[in-house]
Amino acid sequence: MKFAIQSRNDAHSNELMDSAKTYLSDFGLVWDEESPDIVISIGGDGTLLHAFHRYREQLSTVAFVGIHTGHLGFYADWKPAEIEKLVISIAKKEFEVIQYPLLEATINYRNNDEESVYLALNESTIKSPDVTLVMDVELNDSHFERFRGDGLCMSTPSGSTAYNKALGGAIIHPSLEAMQLTEMASINNRVFRTVGAPLVLPSHHTCVLKPVKAVDFMVTIDHLQLLHKDVKSIQYRVAKEKVRFARFRPFPFWKRVHDSFIDSDV
Repeated sequence: MKFAIQSRNDAHSNELMDSAKTYLSDFGLVWDEESPDIVISIGGDGTLLHAFHRYREQLSTVAFVGIHTGHLGFYADWKPAEIEKLVISIAKKEFEVIQYPLLEATINYRNNDEESVYLALNESTIKSPDVTLVMDVELNDSHFERFRGDGLCMSTPSGSTAYNKALGGAIIHPSLEAMQLTEMASINNRVFRTVGAPLVLPSHHTCVLKPVKAVDFMVTIDHLQLLHKDVKSIQYRVAKEKVRFARFRPFPFWKRVHDSFIDSDV
């Protein structure tokens, strides 16, 4: 089995990376940063996001596992003290692979036929750089509403506990094939009106955002922030690709939610 390690690059994470690399090599596993079978993320959920985008073209063959060197994460759920146990489990292949849905964002432009296609593990957001965001929202090719406000966020189920939750969105179990659209400070009065609630869309639905006036937007894909000019439309849908995680032991999602947001001892 081939492995690679993504470190947060602080002293503690790098020390753990060196230990894990030595242990796994001693067990006969091969260090291969180009085409690994398993990628160990050491840091936090942000570190795993970096690992995900680094191996975006190999999602069908790469499985991820995370060791957290800070607070408990939704993706990084192993503790530093458990590194030897994790290494032994990897070496013995004592794990199953679970798959979670991803978000596909396709950006089309006004002046050419090119398009930009991205995959998000957590979410994609869109904001106007200078003024209020005004977007027509289409669901399955039908006009749904004209949004006015600070921005919009489309999240995956596994990303529903991240920025989406801060915006008041629902927490969705990551096994569900869905995506969720949440508003950022929408303008609602006698003249302008939005639905004013998160929308959970199934995998066979599409959501298209079309600019009303401004055509330049700040678009985020997880931790990546990108300025797109002359935007014609942004289409969101549940991606055909999935992210694969190496699961070594039961860790129920709702326990993870409880431990992260409710249990003060964690």
